Amino acid sequence: MIIQASDNAGIYIPRFCYHEKLSIAANCRMCLVEVDKAPKPLPACATPVTEGMVVKTSSPAAVEAQKGTMEFLLINHPLDCPVCDQGGECPLQDQALGYGGGVSRFSEGKRAVENPDIGPLIETEMTRCIHCTRCVRFGQEIAGVMEFGATGRSEDMKITTFMEGSVDSEVSGNNIDLCPVGALTSKPYRFTARSWEMHDHPLISPHDCLGSNLIVQSVGGEVKRVLPRSNEAVNECWLSDRDRFSYEAVNSDDRLTQPLVNKDGRMEEVSWEEALGTAADSLREIADRNGGDSLGALCTPTATLEEFYLLQKLIRGLGSQNVDHRLRQQDFRDDEAAPIFPGSEIPVAQIPQLPAVLLIGCNLRKELPLVALRFRQLIRNGGRVAALNPVRFDSNFSLAKNWVIAPHQIPAALAGVAQQLAKARKVEIPPEIEALVRSDLDIEHAREIARLLTPEKGAALLVLGQVAAQHAEAADLRGIASWMASHCGLRIAVLPDANSAAGWIAGCIPHRGVGGDPIAMPGQDAARMTRGSLSGWVLYGLEPNLDYACPRSLDRALGHADFVLSFSSFRSAVPLQANVALPLVPFTENLGSFINLEGRVQFSSAAVPPRGEARPGWKILRVLANLLALKEFDYITVDDVTREIPLPDPGVSYRLAGSLPKPRPEGPRPNGRLREGSLERILDVPLYAVDPVVRRADSLQATRDNPPSAAHVHPRKLAELGLEVGQVVAVRGLEGMVRLPVQPDDRVLEGCAYIPAARPDTAALGNSETIWLDVGP
Repeated sequence: MIIQASDNAGIYIPRFCYHEKLSIAANCRMCLVEVDKAPKPLPACATPVTEGMVVKTSSPAAVEAQKGTMEFLLINHPLDCPVCDQGGECPLQDQALGYGGGVSRFSEGKRAVENPDIGPLIETEMTRCIHCTRCVRFGQEIAGVMEFGATGRSEDMKITTFMEGSVDSEVSGNNIDLCPVGALTSKPYRFTARSWEMHDHPLISPHDCLGSNLIVQSVGGEVKRVLPRSNEAVNECWLSDRDRFSYEAVNSDDRLTQPLVNKDGRMEEVSWEEALGTAADSLREIADRNGGDSLGALCTPTATLEEFYLLQKLIRGLGSQNVDHRLRQQDFRDDEAAPIFPGSEIPVAQIPQLPAVLLIGCNLRKELPLVALRFRQLIRNGGRVAALNPVRFDSNFSLAKNWVIAPHQIPAALAGVAQQLAKARKVEIPPEIEALVRSDLDIEHAREIARLLTPEKGAALLVLGQVAAQHAEAADLRGIASWMASHCGLRIAVLPDANSAAGWIAGCIPHRGVGGDPIAMPGQDAARMTRGSLSGWVLYGLEPNLDYACPRSLDRALGHADFVLSFSSFRSAVPLQANVALPLVPFTENLGSFINLEGRVQFSSAAVPPRGEARPGWKILRVLANLLALKEFDYITVDDVTREIPLPDPGVSYRLAGSLPKPRPEGPRPNGRLREGSLERILDVPLYAVDPVVRRADSLQATRDNPPSAAHVHPRKLAELGLEVGQVVAVRGLEGMVRLPVQPDDRVLEGCAYIPAARPDTAALGNSETIWLDVGP
């Protein structure tokens, strides 16, 4: 189109409705240009270029047409620029200066439009709307959820939601960026700052494994807003709501801003010298008295590469190999055969060109919202997607096959797909995979998925998501998928948790050192640490009762320890057993490297100075190591730390070195049928409960994507149990008991119950795979 050619040539044409990522609407008419031999000006966004075409973008005829369009746009637009949050960065304001008149010829009264409340994230001032329909097209074409639409005609036309409902898409905040006027603005940011006051800082999101590029804007040392930073290879020009609005937590009153030491059962504020001295003395004493292996460390997967590296270096300097960041993983049998780090063999930007994909234990729309948008492009390009999940997750792209099966049967179902794929490819399947195929398996489902994974052109992709990673038999799922990828011509993507790829590379795991070097005497993984009797614990950045798979087990282990050191950004995240708490800065005040699912290394800078006495983690670890008299901790800048870490070459394989891990010594885990009346639990981590920062972002917590916790049971099962909708029951599991209301959910199989994890009111259940619903107390 003419507008694309002019943009490539660096020639400016004004526009409102045109956006390079959306379809062409040509309804604002602001881009009218003069074209030779055309009887009247033509819209540049909807006119294709032809050989020999002569286009005049600033001729008197073109400028007159553009000024005429601007006059009509301003007829009903309110003169409220001084109180508009879009002021100073408004395309309408800028273009009115260049193409608007000094006096309006319109003497009638301006129209007014009511402002619907569409949720906690987006503020509406619909009288300002110029009907560009960018928000409508974004929902239809990009987000896959049509939330905005146009009603009425002419002056009565307005953009609104269906029945004035809320806007609940996990990428809804992009409508704020798309709106060329102040009709849709950020509700948390409303009236807090002006665009010309703010300073921009380039950061990387820590909340998932995509590593979205951010612009964090600040005023006077306080974060005011987060915007997307365009990177076509990662997040394009979009941002998920989780990345956009999580900054609210860094301004929370819950921030830990002063070191704390437990004195006579009470946490008291002390100086850094006292807190670090107490921590160093206690760690040294435990290591000298009980040996270094009596110490253990758990690290949040949202830490930076440098923090992972220094933490494991400190713990190993004290003589312990007990360090891990895989907090929600339950199955560690394949550790020795695992790749250098979990990731994707397909770059994110190449996903739309894939012919077929199988999602295994993956709620992609909520795990990686922006990657789900790439899958929508894949579907539009003719690709096909199938899913193998324990619940019928809501998806914003169409599925060619959606196989919903009980959690304990997922390994058997995947083995069935491997069996059928092996027959189609005429390869021999290992007997250990063949043995997993159950006789009661609906083999036709497996056959359909196997056919989908054998496209005529290209290689299909297997994606193992967080539900698969947290599965009780996760090692089997990874082993089967690795065999399928290696022997059936497929590619594989194991989605890591947040910055987990950096944790593997930095050696923040018990069985490998930096760069994947094997450890002669491996330490204890996260699960074994809590089952043992460690004397000293270091908890780095995590909220123990919400970020760990078995909170009760960790709570008991901390209660038996002699010393607990907690690094935390929030006071309420410090466990009761902590002896020393050190204030850790959140991602907006930190700097360091992130490695995303495709192995892309990205550096994130600090947007604002540390709040109070909080400090970057790499600095705290360096000083603590100096007080412990550990060698080679003389770092001046974070770059000094980064240079010590060998990064892997691009194009590494993410497949296991072997077909299937060895069976558990204690035999198979319970399959959810321990006694009559039990239900098999389906659990995942909700979109807005992934880490301490997101959990403290008030606006995100108020969205419909963060509903109150409940036991979701199939309606027929509710009727069979004689339970009413909303009735509160005692939910008992192997870890503990909680009280929750029951809700009907036809996405769940009749023998299962969906109860999310990482929430205070479900934490006592831990990772219980089997639950019972009791009406009694």
